[in-house]
Amino acid sequence: MMPEARLTITAALCLLLAGPAAAAEKPAADKPQHAPAEFTIHTAPVEDSKAVFATVESIRRTMARARIGGTVGALSVTEGDRVTAGQRIGLVGDPKLALQLQANDERMRSQQAQRDQAQADLKRAEQLYRVGSIAKSTLEQAQTALQVAERGVAALRAERAVTSQQMAEGAVLAPVTGRVLEVPVSIGSVVMPGETIAVVATENYILRAELPERHARFIKVGDTVVVGEHEPEEPLGLQGKALFRQPPRNGTVRKVYPEITNGRVMADIEVSGLNDYFVGERVRVLVSTGTRQSIVVPQDFLYRRFGLCFARLKDGGEVVVQPGRPAPGGIEVLAGLRDGDVVVAP
Repeated sequence: MMPEARLTITAALCLLLAGPAAAAEKPAADKPQHAPAEFTIHTAPVEDSKAVFATVESIRRTMARARIGGTVGALSVTEGDRVTAGQRIGLVGDPKLALQLQANDERMRSQQAQRDQAQADLKRAEQLYRVGSIAKSTLEQAQTALQVAERGVAALRAERAVTSQQMAEGAVLAPVTGRVLEVPVSIGSVVMPGETIAVVATENYILRAELPERHARFIKVGDTVVVGEHEPEEPLGLQGKALFRQPPRNGTVRKVYPEITNGRVMADIEVSGLNDYFVGERVRVLVSTGTRQSIVVPQDFLYRRFGLCFARLKDGGEVVVQPGRPAPGGIEVLAGLRDGDVVVAP
């Protein structure tokens, strides 16, 4: 075969192989392009909020007190322990009570001996009275003596019960179910009746917030607040960043105190799941302080570049915007866009 014929056949094969590929690329170039999503800027009322710190508090703190005076002989709890109502958490002992009990037992034995003698005297008097050897008055005196001896035994038994009860009251019991916050005494401490042995907080916790006086008229019982755990990492919720590092939770204003102290108003906020917090821990809270007109843009229409936040206009321009807090429907824009602007998704 001639060299020219080989070149012609090779060229024909290359055209046949390249043909389908070229045909496949052509429709791809002719595919219709979807228009980017648009959003028209409008001002709308946005609920304003104020970030304050609230403190985890127990609704009720109860003191476990000593019921008798004496020396602390045992303590079975320490700070942070959970206790149940009626649980023994300590023991106060008074050595004088043991001596009183011992003395009472000795008087009891002596009084019982007198009672036994009075019973024997009464039995003898009854025999003599039957045969007419003694007068009736003598028999009545023996009966009275036995009654006095029996009453003496009963009195000593009651006195011993009082002393035993005093010794039993040396046990310090938890008044409520909760967590021990403080144990101000130690083993060997001398305490008086009514002195605090432990401070127990019920595990029904609330958040106690302090608001500036100018915001007092906006907060009321029943309002919903947003409760977080830490400061935000970034001031705006872009790039997957939320307002709080931990997922926020909602709380309800339970009580607003009517007194202003040092220019601040106190309010109690009820939130579920506060048992895992420490009493006294500070928590960040967003409370409503009225409404204002602002611009809210969906998050998909904002993007970051070189540390700045941008929005792309429909006419092809690009503007730098100043973002604010996340709001329902997107991100609040503080500056950079005006009412009536049309932005497109990047």
